[in-house]
Amino acid sequence: MGMPQELPRSFRRIMMELAREPGHPAGDPQSGYQLVVPLTEDLRIDAGLWDKYRDHYRVTRFRADGERDIGHVLHGPGGNWTFHYDISGDDNDDESGYRLQSERFDVGEYVSIKDDTGMHTYVITLVDYL
Repeated sequence: MGMPQELPRSFRRIMMELAREPGHPAGDPQSGYQLVVPLTEDLRIDAGLWDKYRDHYRVTRFRADGERDIGHVLHGPGGNWTFHYDISGDDNDDESGYRLQSERFDVGEYVSIKDDTGMHTYVITLVDYL
């Protein structure tokens, strides 16, 4: 077994929590996502490193009921980013971000993600080096 691949310093851990929405007037810090992705200097997901480090672009989805799903952040057509949880190839569980390629990943910014229940908005609560 070889040495683990050294990741560029631009890789960050990003925490996002469900923002205020109908049914959650105060938001929900128990529902959200943790991303591990590299960011460019202007705090956007770095597509340029994806080919070399794609296995390290990771997502963990967490929910108030304790459910956790771990997957990959995939770079697709038109520069779109999606979250893929079933690595065996079932597309039914994929989620897509709304214009994630142009979002700034900074604390206090909002990001929209479409899951199987619809579009939801999340607030970025942490951006930290690995």
